[in-house]
Amino acid sequence: MMNRPLYIQMMKLHIKTILGFSIGSALYVTLMTSLFPMIDENIAEIDAMMGLFPDALLRALGLESLSSYGQFISAEYYGLFYLLILGVFSVMLTVQLLARLVDRGSMAYLLSTQVSRVQVAITQVMVFMSSLFIIHVVTFGAGFLAATFLIETESTIAFSEFFQINFVGFLLFFAIGGYSLLLSALCNDEKNAFALAGVLTFTFYGMNMIGKIVTDIDWIRNFTPFSLYEPGQIASGDADVWMSSIVLALIGIVTYVLTVLIFKRRNLPL
Repeated sequence: MMNRPLYIQMMKLHIKTILGFSIGSALYVTLMTSLFPMIDENIAEIDAMMGLFPDALLRALGLESLSSYGQFISAEYYGLFYLLILGVFSVMLTVQLLARLVDRGSMAYLLSTQVSRVQVAITQVMVFMSSLFIIHVVTFGAGFLAATFLIETESTIAFSEFFQINFVGFLLFFAIGGYSLLLSALCNDEKNAFALAGVLTFTFYGMNMIGKIVTDIDWIRNFTPFSLYEPGQIASGDADVWMSSIVLALIGIVTYVLTVLIFKRRNLPL
């Protein structure tokens, strides 16, 4: 049901953005990886310094332990900057894929070329998924290669744990992209779609952080998809990767199906 010419055109249109985020993510992971040997040599002093900070703050930032490469890179990238960077990317791209085309009149021209609404929606879903896949493959490859060549200590990187960190991260933004694309399909105005998807995403992020810091209200984390992504626990082998993956995948699948169905039926200002 995907329209191949439209898919190719959309990928060409957004390739600079995709590569920009991919390269930026890869460079940051490589930079952090290059710092790990120094951290590893001074781990006792760093652990002593971390003991001065409240446990809730360390938990929120994923800094409970830096004793392995997986835990270090989880704390320094995947637990914070990665979530912000990919959150911005997911909201920005999904809004551009649907709401922007409607807002700027491009959708009317596109639909006049005998491409159905269902084909348009499915194609845009595939464009987003392909973009997300490229970013994670590049980031994973950069991190794994950097750790292999820059870290001499044995057993500092476990392929399976590092893969799981990226795989569950992909599914997290697969889900976030799903509801963002759904909101984009519901809006005629690009700014409104961006505001709704952005506010919802960063509200979820804030709820997750607050729940980690204030343990008395940690139940609020149950209402955010970010609670299903715990890179530090994945690195230490304490996370339920299968359950998190299944729930995030279901959220994404349901929202993508709703996106196609709603976009097919709603009235558009064409």
